[in-house]
Amino acid sequence: MMASLQVSRFYAVLALCGAAAAWAAPVHAQEARIAAVNSERILRESQPAKAAQSKLEQEFSKRDKELQDLANRVKSLAEKLDKDGPVLSESERARRQRELADQDREFQRKQREFREDLNQRRNEELGLVLERANRAIRQIAEQRKYDLIVQEAVYVSPRIDITDEVMKSLNAGGR
Repeated sequence: MMASLQVSRFYAVLALCGAAAAWAAPVHAQEARIAAVNSERILRESQPAKAAQSKLEQEFSKRDKELQDLANRVKSLAEKLDKDGPVLSESERARRQRELADQDREFQRKQREFREDLNQRRNEELGLVLERANRAIRQIAEQRKYDLIVQEAVYVSPRIDITDEVMKSLNAGGR
């Protein structure tokens, strides 16, 4: 009984596959228009991406300089402690070690906050660039009647790569 049920299920599935193949056959008669876009290249080379990078550099340059100054202070304190350590009293050496540890913790905290803030702002700015790129891609797809545009692929033939066209649209202020 169980074997006959499995055989009948097999024939039912086979019949469904045959019906689906017959139904899908006319769809294959039309060739799909496909293109590809290199999103990484757009985020690296397009004018909006470069403008976003400049904006971030300007926005974070002051904090970056402050971090570098603090790092130099910590390094200077460490060098001074190493140099003066042998001649310092035990209490003075302990005080300077605490001061160095406090400064180092402060530097680590500020550096972590800086990285988190920078990453958040970078993600925001690049998200805006990607939104504009996606609008440009949709516009090109509608104009050139593409059925599918792929943004991530292992290999893309130059024949279907429209990255240059998207970048041209973005750089011209296209949305």
